[in-house]
Amino acid sequence: MAWGLLVGAAVWQLIDSFYARRLLAWLRSEQSNETPVLMAGVQPNLPGVWGDAADRIRRLLKNSHQHYSESQARLDEFLAALQASPNGVVLLDDEGRIEWCNQTAAQHFGFDARRDLQQHIANLVRDPAFNAYMATANFSHEVVIPGNFSTPTRPVKLSVHVHRYRKDRKLLLSRDITALEQAEVMRRDFVANVSHEIRTPLTVVSGFIETLQTLPLKKPERDRYLSLMALQSQRMQTLVDDLLTLSRLEGSPLPGACEWTVTASLFAQCEQEARALSSVVAPQGHELVFDSGPDCEIAGLRRELCSALSNLVNNAVRYTPGGGLIQVHWTMLDDGRGKFSVRDSGPGIAAEHLPRLTERFYRVDRSRSRETGGTGLGLAIVKHVAQRHGAELVIESHVGHGSCFCIIFPAGRVRQQTQLVLQ
Repeated sequence: MAWGLLVGAAVWQLIDSFYARRLLAWLRSEQSNETPVLMAGVQPNLPGVWGDAADRIRRLLKNSHQHYSESQARLDEFLAALQASPNGVVLLDDEGRIEWCNQTAAQHFGFDARRDLQQHIANLVRDPAFNAYMATANFSHEVVIPGNFSTPTRPVKLSVHVHRYRKDRKLLLSRDITALEQAEVMRRDFVANVSHEIRTPLTVVSGFIETLQTLPLKKPERDRYLSLMALQSQRMQTLVDDLLTLSRLEGSPLPGACEWTVTASLFAQCEQEARALSSVVAPQGHELVFDSGPDCEIAGLRRELCSALSNLVNNAVRYTPGGGLIQVHWTMLDDGRGKFSVRDSGPGIAAEHLPRLTERFYRVDRSRSRETGGTGLGLAIVKHVAQRHGAELVIESHVGHGSCFCIIFPAGRVRQQTQLVLQ
């Protein structure tokens, strides 16, 4: 009896150990996977309590895997949202090493989003202002540093702000503020230029008024002073008119395509103004050639179109020496677009000035502009009118070979009158 019990116990122990080893082997094989996949029939076929234990463990692992998948999905969505952010995002550990960054931050700082992981931020961003910002650890404010692609001719400015989280980990946010910086500079220049442009004629007028009030002048002298005062008053009036035109262009809705203006009438008005201005700025006049081309119509506001085209023609008259050639053409391109061009034989413009010509009050030669009565706002008005009508302003110029200014209107805003007759 005793020996039978011992043999039975030994056999039971062996069978129990066998089932235990099968269960452990199954667990080890499942736990070795990063994301265990538990399908029906994968768990070991064990009897009794071992089967119940295996089934319960399988359900626990399945729930754990489901929670893991859900957490991973939420993390992927969160990282995708950070990737889509227009701002740069960099996660730093407590030592200042990069744990993760989005593509925007990689572009801002010149990172490689994979290669530079675990690199110290100070080894990759070497700007002194940024290093001082990180060293002082005073993150109550932001710091402005040059961007990755910044050059002296095309500066790029980044606003960088660091926030602490989870003990000493850091969240670094970067923002491209180049456009904001340029807008602020333009605003300051605009205020300074307007003040200067208005103050100069006001000073002249005030001086003449004081002279007329205090000195007994003869009629020729009085007439001369009054003429100069009228000239300066007209200069201020022109400046105010241009400022009001710009304000109206920026604040009004875009022009529709229901109002059509005949190009020939635009040319007639431009030619009349150009010949009158030419007789004033150059006693010997200019050789003016106006070619209105095929009979066409442009969809847009006549007042704005006249302003843009007249500004281009008048600029050519003002800056071309007397006796020079000015050619004004309207042509239809093969793709249906319309091209208004003004070519002059003036002194030309250096290449470095061309990108800034449409800025308000920007002048290549300030003294020459004031002699000819320019306000420095003409090309800014032209640019705004062209943009509002979906057109493109193209400028070509070479020093000593004159300049060519073109407005190319889209095909949807141009139609030939012969087409209307056929319709």
